Amino acid sequence: MTNSFHSITVERATEAYVLSRGKARFLSIAQAIRAIRTLMPACRATDRELEELLATLSLVHGVPVAFDTNSADDVAPQLHS
Repeated sequence: MTNSFHSITVERATEAYVLSRGKARFLSIAQAIRAIRTLMPACRATDRELEELLATLSLVHGVPVAFDTNSADDVAPQLHS
């Protein structure tokens, strides 16, 4: 018997996280980025790239998003659905 492990991509991990939050009131971008970085410590994507991917997938799957990360322009966190 051969054991093989399939590698998971950042995109698939991100989509799985978004889908897991589908019944929650909203998806926290900051919390999602922390979770993805915990799951994939060698992830080379920037926080901004992860934020864009999370926002896109949340929109596709109809999950409201809280943009609660610190941004360079110090804009207050916002909730979008």
